[in-house]
Amino acid sequence: MHISDILKSEKPSLSFEFYPPKADSAWEELYETIRDLETLSPSFVSVTYGAGGSTRELTHDLVVRIKETTSIPPVPHLTCVGHTKEDIDAILTRYAVAGVSNILALRGDPPKNDPNYDWSQGDFKFATDLVKHIKAFNESGRHPDPRGFGIGVAGFPEGHPATPNRVDELIHLQEKVEAGADYICTQLFFDNHDFFDFRERLEIVGITTPIIAGIMPVTSLSSMKRMAELAAGARYPAKLLKILNRAAEKDDKTAVERAGIHYAAQQSAELLDNGVSGIHFYTLNKSHATRQIYASLGL
Repeated sequence: MHISDILKSEKPSLSFEFYPPKADSAWEELYETIRDLETLSPSFVSVTYGAGGSTRELTHDLVVRIKETTSIPPVPHLTCVGHTKEDIDAILTRYAVAGVSNILALRGDPPKNDPNYDWSQGDFKFATDLVKHIKAFNESGRHPDPRGFGIGVAGFPEGHPATPNRVDELIHLQEKVEAGADYICTQLFFDNHDFFDFRERLEIVGITTPIIAGIMPVTSLSSMKRMAELAAGARYPAKLLKILNRAAEKDDKTAVERAGIHYAAQQSAELLDNGVSGIHFYTLNKSHATRQIYASLGL
């Protein structure tokens, strides 16, 4: 089933994202964490690449395993970094044979040890190029589903870090949608006003593609730095900072975590009350916080 089909349901989509662990020994633990989520019946789980595609094969293996051994639809990330058209076709063919139905198409981040990465090393410079190629794969009839893969792309409520011009940013997103994207999944954000404004601006330019909101609970002060790095400078509103700072003053190691989970739960509830198509939880490979939020939403 395509994610776009899931998003047509009256029940909002709730999903989780995981990233490849650095240690080989942690992959089995990650698989078990994902499999345990079956009791929640999530709409899907997504699996990212490592930076610069450093864990590509392990990501592919995990996606296929989730598809073959659980009832949770997997959505693998696919990036432009260093890929040739032949590489992408081989990956898509493997996923198609396994019955994987959806792809999240991203430009991706260059390798951390190569800040001057040459995008000409691969055949894809922008996410739009990748979307077009997946669309062409679909039209070739190589997927068992006559419609081929459902295609998701990224959206940035706080603005794309590489596109400070917000007008150009909307143009680029519109190009991805016109190239064949079925849905938009946003980068994490901590102020719902940013999401609501983003959604309105898309409507103004005629983009009516369903939007899934990306949420990540703050579970420690140290994790805030990690989140800012993942989201290329996420904006922490004063309200959230005050809540976390008050919690940090208590002689209780779990106080900050409880405060962060409560904030994210309120944020998620407000999004649902305002008709969001779905919520995508960035888990940092730890599902307990997002499980608590999920339970608090009464779904």
